[in-house]
Amino acid sequence: MSKRDYYEVLGVEKGADVKDIKKAYRRVAMKYHPDRNPDAPDADEKFKEATEAYEILSDSEKRQAYDQYGHAGVDPQMGAGGGFSGANFSDIFGDVFGDIFGGGGGRGRGGPQRGSDLRYTLDISLEDAVRGTTVQIRVPTLTACDVCDGSGAKAGSEPKNCGTCGGVGQVRMQQGFFQVQQTCPTCRGKGKIISDPCNKCHGHGRVEETKTLSVKVPPGVDTGDRIRLSGEGEAGPDGGPAGDLFVQMSVKDHPIFERDGKHLYCEVPITFGDAALGGELEVPTLDGRVKLKIPAGTQTGKLFRLRGKGVTPVRGGSPGDLLCRAVVETPVNLTKRQKELLAELQESMGGTDKHAPRQSSWFEGVKNFFDDMKL
Repeated sequence: MSKRDYYEVLGVEKGADVKDIKKAYRRVAMKYHPDRNPDAPDADEKFKEATEAYEILSDSEKRQAYDQYGHAGVDPQMGAGGGFSGANFSDIFGDVFGDIFGGGGGRGRGGPQRGSDLRYTLDISLEDAVRGTTVQIRVPTLTACDVCDGSGAKAGSEPKNCGTCGGVGQVRMQQGFFQVQQTCPTCRGKGKIISDPCNKCHGHGRVEETKTLSVKVPPGVDTGDRIRLSGEGEAGPDGGPAGDLFVQMSVKDHPIFERDGKHLYCEVPITFGDAALGGELEVPTLDGRVKLKIPAGTQTGKLFRLRGKGVTPVRGGSPGDLLCRAVVETPVNLTKRQKELLAELQESMGGTDKHAPRQSSWFEGVKNFFDDMKL
């Protein structure tokens, strides 16, 4: 094998730290990997050379011996410890390329897998969202089999270690020069084999059921808010812990009120007479009716603010307001006499701008607009 300087092989400075050395090795190894360079006769040799350099420089003791004595300090034939060893290659390979090939050598399978989380969309009225409520929901899910307690094995028996992987759930496959760890094809990564399955769940350890749950909705929730019910999701396979259930709020449209955060909005129809002369109206709130004073000369679009009549946020804070938008209604279905009276009223107001200031200012703006176009 080539005896080039190990730092030169990896393309790093002599004072490089372990992180830089590992990064450099990954770059060089990927460049000269035999599987990526089947037609390059020297690729295999350069790959081995880079791996040997990485093994030495990533180990503090071997690196110190190499820095002091060169190749002689790490040559096993010279009595030094270390040197490149094929037995250690899979560990080196797994450490650097674990994210590509699914983990390094010698790692066992994890514990029982957690069940999936579930989401349930709950449609509630605006009143319930503002005041809070408790509702019953029915959720289809996978639950642990009550006959075998989630093991999947028939009563009196138990799962046995897989004979292919020895209970690890993974096997090593030889691919050319190196080994790759893969999911065991016999047990599909479970590490266990059920020879006598449960009659109820047929060896799956889980059964489909519909659970009825009570959900306490706190006051002030809004569309998009979620309530988490821990452990009410799907049961985990092989007796693993259950996931969570997330109940997502969806507040239905209201015939009167429109919500914007903690504030409520509504439109209040006002008669022509009340708008012109002023008056007092009863308007609805979520707490009941309240009286609203209408000043004389009220125009469409005027907002009346009722403080504290909105929504108290679910995360705390001061309650919002109710904003009532005035909408002046034009009289319809007039009698002959009513039309005569309106005509008399209109005639009495004709020629003066003080009764319709917005109209006169609007016409003045239109006139200026056309005058500007003539320039």
